[in-house]
Amino acid sequence: MLPAFLRPRPLKTLGRNYLFKSVQPNCRRRMGSVSVDGELFRPAKRVAGQKQDVWSIINEAATASPVQPIINMGQGFFGYNPPKFITDAAKEALDKVDCNQYSPTKGRPRLKKAIAKAYSPLFGREIDPDTEVTITTGANEGMLSAFMGFIEPGDEVVIFEPFFDQYISNIEMPGGTIRYIPLQPPKNGGTEVSSAADWTIDMAELEKAINPKTKMIVINTPHNPVGKIFSRTELQSIGDLCVKHNILILSDEVYDRLPYTPFTRIATLSPALAARTLTVGSAGKNFYCTGWRVGYLIGPANLIHYVAAAHTRICFSSVSPLQEAAAVGFERAEELGFWEQSRKEMQGKVERFCAVFEELGVPYSKPSGGYFVLANFSRVALPADYAFPAHVKDRPRDFKLAWFLIMELGVAAIPPTEFYTEANMWMAENWLRFAVCKEDEVLEGAKERLRGLRKYMQ
Repeated sequence: MLPAFLRPRPLKTLGRNYLFKSVQPNCRRRMGSVSVDGELFRPAKRVAGQKQDVWSIINEAATASPVQPIINMGQGFFGYNPPKFITDAAKEALDKVDCNQYSPTKGRPRLKKAIAKAYSPLFGREIDPDTEVTITTGANEGMLSAFMGFIEPGDEVVIFEPFFDQYISNIEMPGGTIRYIPLQPPKNGGTEVSSAADWTIDMAELEKAINPKTKMIVINTPHNPVGKIFSRTELQSIGDLCVKHNILILSDEVYDRLPYTPFTRIATLSPALAARTLTVGSAGKNFYCTGWRVGYLIGPANLIHYVAAAHTRICFSSVSPLQEAAAVGFERAEELGFWEQSRKEMQGKVERFCAVFEELGVPYSKPSGGYFVLANFSRVALPADYAFPAHVKDRPRDFKLAWFLIMELGVAAIPPTEFYTEANMWMAENWLRFAVCKEDEVLEGAKERLRGLRKYMQ
C-alpha cells in the first residue's frame, strides 16, 4: 500500500465566487457584504474580514508623505531589467506562432529540459524533465498548486515565523490548519551586528508541534525576510522528523542562486528525503523579472503529478513566450557566467547598503543569502507626540517606524511583524526589512536620507 502522503486525493473545485471591484450607485455596503438592489451577496470567509494589509498601509503613507519621490526599499522587485540575453529571447519568442498559444499544462518542453539540465548537477542525480519538473505561473502559484494537490480540510502544515505572507492564504484555501514555529532572533540583535544564521530553530518545539494530522512542513531557504540559509545540520534534523512522522516537505528555494554562505538543498541529503520533497524555484527571482510569473517545482514524479493536476485546475498553463525566454536563460546562464556575476553583484549591494547602518550604529542582521536585510531600530526614539493615524497607532512598533521613515525621510521599508502571528510579533517589533535589489544610485539615495535618523538616535 502507498504511504498516506502519496495516495491521490480528489481535487475539489472552489465554486464560483464574484469579486466586486466597485459598488454601483444602486448598491449599498453592509457589514462585510454588498447589497445589490436589496439582494445580499456575502463574500466567502476566505477573503472577507481581513485587516488592512501592510502593502496598503505603506502605499498610503507613500502617497501622503511630504518627502517625494519616495525611495522604495520595501518591496522585493528589481529596480533594473533582466540581462539582455533574456529580454532578447523574450522578444524573439513573440515572433513564434507556437509561443503565442497555450503551452502544455506542465510547461514547455524546452524550459523543463533546461531546468532539469541546470539542476541535475546541483541535486546530484539526473532529473527527468518530463516527470520530475513542472512549470507554474510564478513560484507562489506553484506552492498553491502543491497545497491544493496534497492538503485537505483537517490536515496541518508547519511553517516558520517570520513567513512569506502568501503561505497563509495558500494553505487555508484548501482547508489546511497552520502550526507556527518561530525562528528565535539573535539575543544580541538589538545591540550589535548579527548573522542571519543566528536566527535559530527550537527543534524540541518543532517536534512538539507535530501530530498525526501534520501533513507537510514548509522550509524557506534562503529565507525571506531573515536571509537565513538553513544549515545542513538544521535541515537534517527537520528531515529526520519528516521521515519519522511521514511528512511531506515543501522547500521554497526561490533565492537559491543568491547564497553568500554554503547552501544545502534538503532534497539532496538522503533518498528518503528526496522521496518526500518538492523544491520550488523562480525564474523571476533568478533573472530579475518578477513580473514574468514563471515558477517551477522539482520533485519525485509521483508528487509532481498531483501538483501539475492542481495547476491545471487553477490556471491550466503559464505564459508561453516568457517560458521560452526563461528556457534560454537556463540554457545560457552558466556559460555566460551569469550566476556568479549575479551573486557577487547582489552581495555587493548588501554590503553597500548596510554601510549606512554601520555609520549610524544601527544593528542589522547580515543575510546569508537573498536580497533582504533586517535592521534593528531599537535605538531610534520616535517622538512621543507624533501623530500616527489610528490604524497605525494600534499596530506594533515596527509599523510606526515604517510610517515614520516614509513620512519624515521618504524611505519605504516593510514592518516584519506582518509576517508573524500576534503571539510572536514582539520578536520583530524593532526590526524593518529592506530590499537591496535596486540600482546603486537608488541605494545611495536611500542611505543619504537614512542619515536623517541621527537626530532621533538614543
